[in-house]
Amino acid sequence: MGKIISIANQKGGVGKTTTAVNLAAALGVLEKKVLLIDADPQANATSGLGIDIETVEIGTYQLLEHTKNAEEAIMETDSPNLELIPSHIDLVAIELELVDMERREYMLKEALMPIKSKFDYILIDCAPSLGLLTLNALTASDSVLIPIQCEYFALEGLGKLLNTIKSVQKIHNQQLSIEGLLLTMYDSRLRLSNQVVEEVKKHFSDMVFETIIQRNVRLSEAPSYGESIIKYDAASKGANNYLSLAEEIIKKSN
Repeated sequence: MGKIISIANQKGGVGKTTTAVNLAAALGVLEKKVLLIDADPQANATSGLGIDIETVEIGTYQLLEHTKNAEEAIMETDSPNLELIPSHIDLVAIELELVDMERREYMLKEALMPIKSKFDYILIDCAPSLGLLTLNALTASDSVLIPIQCEYFALEGLGKLLNTIKSVQKIHNQQLSIEGLLLTMYDSRLRLSNQVVEEVKKHFSDMVFETIIQRNVRLSEAPSYGESIIKYDAASKGANNYLSLAEEIIKKSN
């Protein structure tokens, strides 16, 4: 049975999409069958895998509306063992459209049920908000991975996200667990980066991944070529970091 992991943080710019795309590609390279769902109207995970957003006709929007099924929404990608359900700017409207629907928090969960067993991992790249889109993702997930940027305001807003997770556990999804906190954009030369790592480990000890994603020029270049870091530069520090994270997740799942 596949494991569904949401990658969520309502703060923007913490490396959420970078993590979604590169972790998905790394798991694929390690011979796991992976589906990445782009649940962000900005559609950066879609373009980050080389898909032209303008050509997307069926994606997360239709899936949440239940006008198309998951099989119809899945696209092939150039990355080994990795498929994608793309996003489109249309997704901006979905929160308004779902508001009056019954069981509106369960639309994604219901849509994914028929395909869950076909994948080892289903990753959901959430929008940087705690709205209905993210709520759908958390309700559909087995666990949530939280990227945290190594900067001054790193822990700001984390309490809010953890409270949202608690209320989802209470009301919609008792099985939801925290996969782990992932420290991103780490620069060993900066005292602040090291302080944030210490602080997060002190507060959350076991919940923090051993792997830390370091600042890496190649990592920020890759999306402009529509490629994961694994494809763009497999020898880079960024590729090594995400392969190490993928191995950590696989080990945890076994």
